[in-house]
Amino acid sequence: MAVKKYYSITELTREFGVSTRTLRFYEDEGLLHPERRGRTRLYRAADRRFLQEILRGRRIGFTIAEIREIVHVYKEPPGEIGQLKLMMKKIDEKRDELRQKRRDIDETLSELDQAEEACLTRLVEIGVGT
Repeated sequence: MAVKKYYSITELTREFGVSTRTLRFYEDEGLLHPERRGRTRLYRAADRRFLQEILRGRRIGFTIAEIREIVHVYKEPPGEIGQLKLMMKKIDEKRDELRQKRRDIDETLSELDQAEEACLTRLVEIGVGT
C-alpha cells in the first residue's frame, strides 16, 4: 500500500480516535504542521507519524513539553540518533517515576491495612461485632 501524500483532519481523527480539537491543540503546541488550503488542513505522512509518536508519548505519561523536546531533537542535529537516546533517557526517568509511585502506593496500602486492623481490634475490645 502506497503512503498517501496528504491526510485530512477527519481521516486522522478516525484513525487515531482523537478529536479535531486534539489535533488543533497539537498544532498550536507546534508539534504538528499541516499545510493549509483555505480553511482545510492537510496533514503529510510526517505529521501522521508525529501524531502517532505524540499519542504514544502521552499514553506512557510524557508531558507535552517532553514530547516537544523529543520531536525537536529529531528535527535538528543529531537527528534520529539523538532522538532515540533522549527517548531512552526519558523512558528510564518515567520508569523510575512509576516505580517510586508503585512503592508509595504499596506503602499507603500497608498503612491502610494497619489502620483497618487497629479499628477492628478496637471494635472487638469495646464489644462491637462487625
